[in-house]
Amino acid sequence: MKLKKIEDNIMMATDDGRAFSDGCPFIPVTHEFADQIYLRKMVMPKGTFVQGLFHNHLHIWFLMTGRVAIKNTLNDEIIVHIAPCYTVSKPGSQRNIYAHEDSIFINVHKNPNNTKNVKEIEDEIVSLTKEEYEQKNK
Repeated sequence: MKLKKIEDNIMMATDDGRAFSDGCPFIPVTHEFADQIYLRKMVMPKGTFVQGLFHNHLHIWFLMTGRVAIKNTLNDEIIVHIAPCYTVSKPGSQRNIYAHEDSIFINVHKNPNNTKNVKEIEDEIVSLTKEEYEQKNK
């Protein structure tokens, strides 16, 4: 595990590309669907950390409330985002997110088949490892 200082008393932990799914009971994730759109909402209490998966496609994410520090593995840069804001996430990115405040984080992905099967959508939009991402995106 690697640690990187974010602020005087806050370190961000990373685990060399191993991803952790959203099985944490302290970080609820909800799913919404619209025509050809999948929205994934994550509520992060202050002081929580999430290491995301590798995103296979270009998509947009929004920080609706709060303040988070995000390290993107594409450039290893840490940026503090203050709500409300949004950005475009590039394919291959993996975000490590630390919540400085209670925060609501939303990802918006394409869902061309209008499936409501979250497992099926996740298999399409994310990869568990960098190697899996590279294999899916040859």
